[in-house]
Amino acid sequence: MLNEFKKFIARGNVVDLAVGVIIGSSFSAIVTSLVNNIFTPLIGIVFGGVDFSGLSFTIKDSVIMYGAFIQSVFDFLITALCLFIIVKIMNKLNSDIHRLSKKGQEEVKEEKTELPKKSDELVVLEEIRNLLQEKKKGKNK
Repeated sequence: MLNEFKKFIARGNVVDLAVGVIIGSSFSAIVTSLVNNIFTPLIGIVFGGVDFSGLSFTIKDSVIMYGAFIQSVFDFLITALCLFIIVKIMNKLNSDIHRLSKKGQEEVKEEKTELPKKSDELVVLEEIRNLLQEKKKGKNK
């Protein structure tokens, strides 16, 4: 069982997953910072600093804090919008890079397919060769 566990851990999939989780958590910190420190204050300026977290009502001895839920949904929507914008920008940059790379490859292909221009002497010699070959074929028939 220990050997099987070692094989499982050593697989590329597990290592890739671990790297993905670590990168994802680091990226999550960046997005959270972007939302909390840049976008939320800007949205607060536009909407007058709306904070729903204090909204609640009481039923008997229980306090229902529906404002905290509304604030969480609002925070989620802001985060999702920011992430959407980031992904949109990254996709645009990647498509531009891919397009430029493809254009460069096409230019290299065009350069390779262009044959050097034949000299006038070579053209005349090829015509003479073709005429001699045709004449030779005519005699063989």
